[in-house]
Amino acid sequence: MKIFISSVQKELAAERKALAGYLAGDPLLRRFFNYFLFEDQPAVDQRADHCYLEEVDRCDIYLGIFGNEYGSEDAEGLSPTHREFNRATEKGKTRLIYVKGVDDSVRHSKMNVLISDAASSLIRRRVNSAEELIFAVYASLVRILEERELIRFGPFDASFCRNATLDDLDDDKVTRFLVLARRGRNFPLPADTPSHEVLEHLNLLDKGRPTNAAILLFGRQPQRFLITSEVKCAHFHGYEVAKPIPSYQVYKGNVFDLVDQAKDFVLSKIDLWVGTRAESTQAPTKYEIPQEVVAEAIVNAVVHRDYTSNGSVQVMLFKDRLEVWNPGILPPTLTLEKLRGPHASVPHNPLLAEPMYLTKYIERMGTGIRDMIRRCRAAGLAEPEIRIDGGFFVLTIRRKKDDSGAQSGAQSGAQSGAQSGAQSEAILKNLEKEPLSAAELAVALDLQSKTGAFKRTLQELIDSKMIEYTIPGKPTSRLQKYRLTEKGRELLEQLDKESGQP
Repeated sequence: MKIFISSVQKELAAERKALAGYLAGDPLLRRFFNYFLFEDQPAVDQRADHCYLEEVDRCDIYLGIFGNEYGSEDAEGLSPTHREFNRATEKGKTRLIYVKGVDDSVRHSKMNVLISDAASSLIRRRVNSAEELIFAVYASLVRILEERELIRFGPFDASFCRNATLDDLDDDKVTRFLVLARRGRNFPLPADTPSHEVLEHLNLLDKGRPTNAAILLFGRQPQRFLITSEVKCAHFHGYEVAKPIPSYQVYKGNVFDLVDQAKDFVLSKIDLWVGTRAESTQAPTKYEIPQEVVAEAIVNAVVHRDYTSNGSVQVMLFKDRLEVWNPGILPPTLTLEKLRGPHASVPHNPLLAEPMYLTKYIERMGTGIRDMIRRCRAAGLAEPEIRIDGGFFVLTIRRKKDDSGAQSGAQSGAQSGAQSGAQSEAILKNLEKEPLSAAELAVALDLQSKTGAFKRTLQELIDSKMIEYTIPGKPTSRLQKYRLTEKGRELLEQLDKESGQP
């Protein structure tokens, strides 16, 4: 099928180029679709407007990308984009419309008219970046292939989760996602949007049923339906896998929980340097492996793994290295060498990756390995090692050599205590002015979710009567908030005096 990619507006050149590259590189989509991009066409003895209108006539799918600019107008006051859309409508073509940005007040008045015309006859999708455009187009094209019975089964993340219903989704997790996505990527849906509408916007429903991606992202108990989606974490004092294992955890929950729990596991085991509060009210901290590197390694494994595999993600910390094992192999368009340089992003589970991108668990598409290499170099560590081993993608990060031997339990406990103390102080300071919910506190502390360490710190502050519930009789209420007690205020005053604060 031929896709006509609309618009010759300069402001959207990067989005069109990124989309065309993805369509050409994705192993599924390139089997069924080719595309027309006006910029790619050679010079011909024909008027441009006749050329692109003839291509609209030949296409099966009209894909419109609308921005702020309207474009040059012809004698009738219409831009090429407007004429393309009208022609596709007249010819009864399948139309997919994507509007960049959420602020219509900055658009050309005629572009707003065009967007309004499109909205009157079909559903349009708003996007903020090339990455979001790619995710949205991918979902729409897969749906077209399924509706036309060109593929019998959709990709794993787009397929409905067998035996799951909307009741198996957690509304609180959807709300938490909306808060992070609006804060992180200017996500257009407000925080009080009903869960069903959020799932529809993210293309996470299949005929009203939750997809595998929906369950992995927002499910109450994802492992009830997808057993191997758990993450196994182990810590060995030596250099090889050996029993007994000193510390072993199997984490369950949605993908956000899995990433946070596995990251906390690693950070609690590696060396942590804690500075003084000479220049700030909070003591600076630095891990032997940058926490951004640990997070990137784990989130890549959880998001890009092959969920049809019987294997699980494994995170193993040894005396000299961290290994993250991810079930799956590279797509045909990528090699181990290409991963280390600039390369197009070909996510294994695009519908799962999009919400992780929107909440900043994934920063930029196709840059994860390079970012890890850069951060490891800056920390004085060797470059991460990558290999394929028995159906697993294995990432190895070398630790710094420790001439003094293994870290002692007392040292580890002191570091953990210092980290917990800094977070406790930050929580108390944020509660000075008004009560806040756990989600609001996590955002204030710049946490992407309510991590295990964060929850433990909250409970410790409750137990020590530094803070208290605003609804004491219902600790798990959705309306629950925390407020500072008199004991907590006294502690803050003492800490301010010690740090020299007025």
